[in-house]
Amino acid sequence: MSQMATMDTTQVIPKTNGVNKDLKQRVVDKLKVFRSKKTGGWYSAFLCLVNQGLVTLSFFGVGVNLVLFLTRVLGQDNATAANNVSQWTGTVYLCSLLGAFISDSYWGRFLTCAIFQLILLMGLVLISLTSWLFLSKPYGCGDGILDCIPPSPIGTALFYLAIYLVALGYGGHQPTIATFGSDQFDEENPKEKISRAAYFGYFYFALNAGSLISNTILVYYEDGGKWTLGFWASTAAGLLGLFVFLVGTPGYRYVKSFGNPLPRVAQVFVAAFRKWGVPNVDEGELYELNGSESSIKGTRKILHSNDFKKLDKAAIVTEEDRQRPVINPWRLCTITQVEEAKCIIRMCPIWLCTIMYSVIFTQMASLFVEQGAVMDATIGKFRLPAASMSAFDICSVLTCTFLYRFMVVPLAGKISGNPSGLTELQRMGVGLIIGMLSMVAAGVTEIFRLRRVIPGHETSSLSIFWQIPQYMLVGASEVFMYVGQLEFFNGQAPDGIKSLGSSLCMASMSLGNYVSSLLVNMVMHITTRGARHGWIPENLNNGHIDRFYFLLFGLALVDLVAFVFFAKWYKGINLEDSTKGGGEKESQVLEKV
Repeated sequence: MSQMATMDTTQVIPKTNGVNKDLKQRVVDKLKVFRSKKTGGWYSAFLCLVNQGLVTLSFFGVGVNLVLFLTRVLGQDNATAANNVSQWTGTVYLCSLLGAFISDSYWGRFLTCAIFQLILLMGLVLISLTSWLFLSKPYGCGDGILDCIPPSPIGTALFYLAIYLVALGYGGHQPTIATFGSDQFDEENPKEKISRAAYFGYFYFALNAGSLISNTILVYYEDGGKWTLGFWASTAAGLLGLFVFLVGTPGYRYVKSFGNPLPRVAQVFVAAFRKWGVPNVDEGELYELNGSESSIKGTRKILHSNDFKKLDKAAIVTEEDRQRPVINPWRLCTITQVEEAKCIIRMCPIWLCTIMYSVIFTQMASLFVEQGAVMDATIGKFRLPAASMSAFDICSVLTCTFLYRFMVVPLAGKISGNPSGLTELQRMGVGLIIGMLSMVAAGVTEIFRLRRVIPGHETSSLSIFWQIPQYMLVGASEVFMYVGQLEFFNGQAPDGIKSLGSSLCMASMSLGNYVSSLLVNMVMHITTRGARHGWIPENLNNGHIDRFYFLLFGLALVDLVAFVFFAKWYKGINLEDSTKGGGEKESQVLEKV
């Protein structure tokens, strides 16, 4: 019996080996298909873009007309409302740093996106209920004709709680979804690297496509006193956006969190300070882990650079370090860790130079709207809401995005030899210049508006469509400045702080709003001396916001000079090429199946 069993088994073995080979090949093929098609790629990125459009629609359904809600429903004056909007918008973008930090350090990008979208939904539901139950009384008030009942303290408190929940939710979501979408492309794959660069342009396109609806349809209803309806529509868009995001869960590419970057950066400065008196050594003697593994797990190594030599001392191996049984990270850091700190230092001056542009950008949500509200906005019997003029900004963004992608990039690529057309820093500089021109256009429009003021009225007979050039110029500048920023900070940030890099763009907007608020307060304090009305009074016909626009132009001109200087000084990050190693690892994994 034993011999027969052995023989039977022996006879079957060749057939089984053939089946195993076929099965193995099929599994390998299936895995290759799964890796290339089922995780990441344009399908997953497209869901992120749709989510971005819907979430942006819900956010701007609240934010785009906020200055008019504060003046018409809550009864605030123009300067106070403009400051409150600037501070709120600044908080939105400041929260982006929080979201990016949590994403990179602890939760990962997917979970961070989901949780902050839930917070956004909570704020949208609360503002809808607050408007319905407490603020929009009587129904239809706040349309510029029918006055609202003065708000109760409870209604006002709930309103501010709601809009700051919206600020927290949207702010935390924005930089994380931008980075999460770019994660769907493998940066080490040449074709996907090109797709990844294109993604940021489409990301900003999706952002503006979502805001286009809120700036036209929702603004129309809100401007007509249907505030609650507009808020509920924003809530529905936010809920749909969350649903679309969760639908793609099985097919996303996930990048794990890399741990808190703050101790890593702090260790570099502490270790460098401790070894301040230690003589510098050659690059080859600096401490780094052997092999392809980085000291920051899951990230690529960063090659040594020759600037900020004092920080290199943190990677010098002393006799005391050799005698220690365990490495003390507060005394000895790897080259990658030191270079991560250097990258942050190098990006800071560039980032600071973008804040002035954000000051220009934020005028579109405050002074541009107040300026348009006192212009002739009638088309026959139809009155165009002042806030809906930002639709021209959005149309400009959408148009310029495609013109840049399909006309400027190929032409500039042939001239410069750079396949991306202009570098990120060059685009940011162009964006700043166009933004400056928008302030000139706004100032000229205000001069003509003041000349055609109707006696005895707060409005002017100048058509609101005179604002089109300033909105169009702001939109064109965004394509160069903000898309350039997204690509620059995300591309130049080390792997361990990619979301933080994306959040720098929004943090620039945040400080821009706070700086704008500070400038308004300073200007009003100076220009109201001696019983004068000031540049931005309650009745704009008594003021000179044209001078404020020209002031911003002058400050931006100084900022441009500084930006050009730091752009020439900047040196990019130099990552270790791991493409070849990555391909070998994939082959080994498939071979073991």
